[in-house]
Amino acid sequence: MLENPKVNIKIKLSALWTSTIFCYLYGDYFELYVPEKVNSLLSGINILDSPTKLLIASIVLAIPSVMVALSILLKPKINRWLNIIFGLLFTLMMLLIAVNSLTAWYSFYVFLAILESVITSLIVWHAWKWPKI
Repeated sequence: MLENPKVNIKIKLSALWTSTIFCYLYGDYFELYVPEKVNSLLSGINILDSPTKLLIASIVLAIPSVMVALSILLKPKINRWLNIIFGLLFTLMMLLIAVNSLTAWYSFYVFLAILESVITSLIVWHAWKWPKI
């Protein structure tokens, strides 16, 4: 029989946030292969067409990156609530993106958005069920 040691909740949450980030990165990378995407980036006709929009997108995408470390470093009470709040926020955000991306060329994006929603839902569930002493 193989040993299955109990994994600390902080490690679980950090691993889930890491998985979420990889899905975001792959989605953004694969989007470069969608027809006309690169041309729109080169011409400046895209959704992130201003410094303010780029800053907002950077802040939004920095949250999961920072949550990888915060899930390990923070004390349980604040850690739990940040994981619940940001987990819910990113679950809803990715479900909205999935619904608004239903085209043949963006089927990969819908798949990743749904997967990200499942992962961030797991973050919420694990944080909600945080073990008590």
